[in-house]
Amino acid sequence: MAKAKKKAVFFCRECGYESPKWLGQCPVCHEWDSFTEAPPAQAHIKSNVKGIAGIVQNTPKVLNEVKAGEEERTVTGIGELDRVLGGGIVAGSLTLVGGDPGIGKSTLLLQMCRQLSAAGHKVLYVSGEESPKQIKMRAERIGTFNSSLYILCETDLGAVSETITDMEPGMVIIDSIQTMYSEEAGQTPGTAGQIRETTGILMRLAKSLQVSIFIVGHVTKEGVVAGPKLLEHMVDTVLYFEGEGGASYRFLRSVKNRFGPTNEIGVFEMRQDGLEEVLNPSGYMLQGKPENEPGSVVTCSVEGTRPILVEVQALVCQTNFNMPRRTAAGTDYNRVTLLMAVIEKRLGIRLGGYDAYINVAGGMKINEPALDLGIVAAILSSYRNKAFDSRTVCFGEVGLVGEVRAVNLPGQRVMEASKLGFKRCILPKANSQKLSFDTGDLNGMQVTGVGSIYELLEVI
Repeated sequence: MAKAKKKAVFFCRECGYESPKWLGQCPVCHEWDSFTEAPPAQAHIKSNVKGIAGIVQNTPKVLNEVKAGEEERTVTGIGELDRVLGGGIVAGSLTLVGGDPGIGKSTLLLQMCRQLSAAGHKVLYVSGEESPKQIKMRAERIGTFNSSLYILCETDLGAVSETITDMEPGMVIIDSIQTMYSEEAGQTPGTAGQIRETTGILMRLAKSLQVSIFIVGHVTKEGVVAGPKLLEHMVDTVLYFEGEGGASYRFLRSVKNRFGPTNEIGVFEMRQDGLEEVLNPSGYMLQGKPENEPGSVVTCSVEGTRPILVEVQALVCQTNFNMPRRTAAGTDYNRVTLLMAVIEKRLGIRLGGYDAYINVAGGMKINEPALDLGIVAAILSSYRNKAFDSRTVCFGEVGLVGEVRAVNLPGQRVMEASKLGFKRCILPKANSQKLSFDTGDLNGMQVTGVGSIYELLEVI
C-alpha cells in the first residue's frame, strides 16, 4: 500500500495564521509575503505542554467549598510597578512585558531584579540578546547588586528549563521570548510556532514550580506584541511600556491582569542612572504649561483608578489649501473630526476654512471620552483667540447632538484638580448634581455643571 503523502502547512510569520496552501496576503493581519512552509515533520506538532490541568491530577469540586483568599504577592520595591501589577508580583504568575526596542523594558526589569535581590530573593536573569558584559555595563549605571542575582545567556529553552528546575529561583526574567528556541517546535526562533511553544513551556514551569516569570516581547509596527495573538491569552498579565522616542517620560500600562485592575498606569522618567518613578503624574504632565494663552485647556483623564490632569492644546487658523488640514497627537483623530462637526452643526461656527491641530501635551495617548469637553473648549478658545481660565479644569463626554454626558469617577477627578490648586471645574450637569452628595467637601472648588456645548460657550 502506498504511503500517504504528508500535507504541507503554511503559517504567517506575523500573526501565526495557518493555511493548507501558500497565500500572497494574510487574511488576518493583511501582511504581504509573510507565509512560510512549516517543516513536514513538524506540520502538526503535539505540544509537550499539558497545561495547568496536566500538572496535578484534579477532581471536580463544589464551588461553595472552594476557599478564596488573597494571592501571595511579592513587593518589588518600585511603587509604580507594584501599582500596575495590582500590589506586587503573584507567585506562579506569567507576565508579558511588551514595548518598542530601546524603550526601557530591560532597564526596568533589571531595576526590579536589583530591588528583589536586595530583599533576599533569588533571581535569575536569562538573556538571549546580550552578553554578560553588556548586562554588567547596564547594571553599573543602575547601582550595586548583591550575590542573589544570577545571569544566564542562553537561547535553548531546554537548558533554561533545567537551570530553573535545579536553581528553584523565586523570580525569572526571559529577555526576550523571540530569541528562545525549543526543539519540539522545529522552527526558527521568533516564528509563531516557536513563540507559542516556548510560552507554553514557561507557563507550565511557572505553575508547577510556583516561580514568577517575566517574559519580554518586542512589538510590531502596529504596536502589538510580535507573534500569535494567542500569546497574550496564555499569560496572566500583559504590560505595555510606552513613550515617545525623544522624550524622557515612560508609561507602563496594564492591558490584562488576572490579579488586579486593567488599564492601570505607572509613570517613569528615563535618566542616566535608570528609570525614576514619577509620584505626581498630574504635576509632571502640566510642567511648562503656558498661562493665559488661547487654545490651552486642562482636562482630567482616568487611567485605571488614577486620575491624571493633562493639557489639551488646539491651534485653529485659516487654511491656505483647498482642503483644510486636521491633525491629532495623543488622541483619536476621528474623534477630533467628529467634535469639530458637532461644533459646526450645533453652534453654527464654520470651521470648514480653518486648519485644526490638536495635541495632548506630555506625550500621553488618551482615548477616553471624558476628554471631549476639553477638546471642544480648546478649539473654541483658539478660534475666538480668547484664553481659557488657567485655574479651571473641564471634562465630559460630548454627544452628536451637542449634549454633555456624564463620566465615571467625577469625585476623584475634582479632588485631583483641587490638590493642584485649581479653583473651578466645568463638568457634566448629571455629575454635578450628585457630586456634593458623593464627595462632601470639595476644598473650596467651584463646580459648574453644563448640559450641552451651548452652555459651555456661555460659561467660558
